[in-house]
Amino acid sequence: MIRVAILGGGIGAQHLDAYRALPGFEVTHLVDQDAERCAALCTGGITGLTGIEDALVADVDLIDICLPPHMHAPVTVAALEAGKHVICEKPLATSMAQIAQMRAAALAAGRQVFPVFQYRFGPAFAALAALREAGLLGAPRAASLETHWNRGADYYAVPWRGTWAGEQGGAVLGHAIHAHDLLSHVMAPVTGLTARLGTLVNPIETDDTAAILFELAGGALATSSVTLGSATDETRLRLVYEHLTATSGTVPYAPAEGTWRFEARDLAMQAQVDGIVADCAGTPSGFAGFLDHVARALAGQPNSAVTFDAGAASVALVTAIYTSHRTKAHVDLPLPDAHPMTQGWHP
Repeated sequence: MIRVAILGGGIGAQHLDAYRALPGFEVTHLVDQDAERCAALCTGGITGLTGIEDALVADVDLIDICLPPHMHAPVTVAALEAGKHVICEKPLATSMAQIAQMRAAALAAGRQVFPVFQYRFGPAFAALAALREAGLLGAPRAASLETHWNRGADYYAVPWRGTWAGEQGGAVLGHAIHAHDLLSHVMAPVTGLTARLGTLVNPIETDDTAAILFELAGGALATSSVTLGSATDETRLRLVYEHLTATSGTVPYAPAEGTWRFEARDLAMQAQVDGIVADCAGTPSGFAGFLDHVARALAGQPNSAVTFDAGAASVALVTAIYTSHRTKAHVDLPLPDAHPMTQGWHP
């Protein structure tokens, strides 16, 4: 049994629901400074705490960090130094310098860090993996990503949101980071990009609008359109491979669900494609799928858990996006060790 302490009862409440739906985990502690919310979540024997330090010394195996972004790196390092494995919500860190510190702490402690990219899990992406294994995708050719969500005054009423000090970034850090992780995960690593950002929707410090052109390993091209001023919350992905095009529905926070189309260029392949897709129906999605693979990783079993390197790559990508916007120039990846924004992209 993996004993867990959750730090933060906001998005942490969704993590808690997923833990309770899975065997192999026991949430024993939950930290939240909102006493009413903490009490509501701490049922079934969970001990409610108000201090992070109390959780770090508790008899748990895993610390699940669901705190504001500026706390992610220091709390991760503290948890590792306390001998705990770590799950950390996105973004894993807010600078490449923090990534280096976290990597060193994980190696020294002999513990694992799992960045939260729960969008990777579910029927659609299980189908893409199976289609790739069957040789039915071919090389990536092009992709378009839309993160079109609606965020207004109620969302930004939380004091740290929309600020450089608290949120540490805007839509490309806190919202589109999931779609960009999926691009690298199911298509190919990003080798270069050109980005333009704007603050067009809300009176905030950080960006809420973006248009990005990605170059991928192997030559494929992709675009990402981001806004927090949409009338509704929609995520849409269109992934074009050599032999097949996959098009998502518009489910915003679980794009692996909803109605997808998997269309073969060669109609003779369509029946085989359809059979593989049907076999992947019912694959666990979102946090449940994510945590299932964390459990496998901690047990030393074959798994598809999100790795520390994936979280590090997402932070490098955000660094490159802010670099491109501010310099009005194309940026190549991977970034050099002496990159001028190694310490962060904050103005």
